[in-house]
Amino acid sequence: MITVRKAKDRGHAQHGWLDSYHTFSFADYFDPAHMGFRTLRVINEDRVAPGEGFGTHPHRDMEILTYVIEGQLKHRDSMGHEALIKAGDVQKITAGTGITHSEFNASDSEEVHLLQIWIVPERTGLKPSYQETTLKDDKGLAALPVKFNQDVAVYRGKLEAGKNLEHAMGAGRGGWVHMVEGGLTLNGKPLVAGDGAAVEGEAKLNFSSKTKAEFLLFDLK
Repeated sequence: MITVRKAKDRGHAQHGWLDSYHTFSFADYFDPAHMGFRTLRVINEDRVAPGEGFGTHPHRDMEILTYVIEGQLKHRDSMGHEALIKAGDVQKITAGTGITHSEFNASDSEEVHLLQIWIVPERTGLKPSYQETTLKDDKGLAALPVKFNQDVAVYRGKLEAGKNLEHAMGAGRGGWVHMVEGGLTLNGKPLVAGDGAAVEGEAKLNFSSKTKAEFLLFDLK
């Protein structure tokens, strides 16, 4: 079964410097029907104004994945990491026993567009850690080369118009698809940018694009 969550039905927060859409309940947006999917807890699509950002704030006991779609994000954390995360880069932080960090738009003229994703770890009290990588600009479906403290695989899919690809789901596993760009059909269900789709009880996923398309696929225990 595939259940589509349309982009327009997400939670929305407009803070002037920050335009944010929440796939699942987050901050002041609360919807008991959308508290997450399996161990996937947060997908926020953020657009941050030039020179603005998130001041130093704490996290603990969460796997935090950031994917920059457009622009550049300046990162600093209590583990001593400083980084400039550019379009096509992913960053993964294990917050574990506790970290603080900040992120700011590194440009004074262009907004930064990103996804912030939280996954519940397999256990609490983990040692904090940091990973960062630049994704290859390959077409097709490729697993993100980061390690999670959870039984989850995250894939980025990129398709040109008129192409398709398949992904086999293991027994008892579920999937969540988040559309980043363009449009496609997932097992015949149409999806466009910002849409999400919960997948349960499907042995195989077929992605077929009519336009250039990009998506993230979460394969979850």
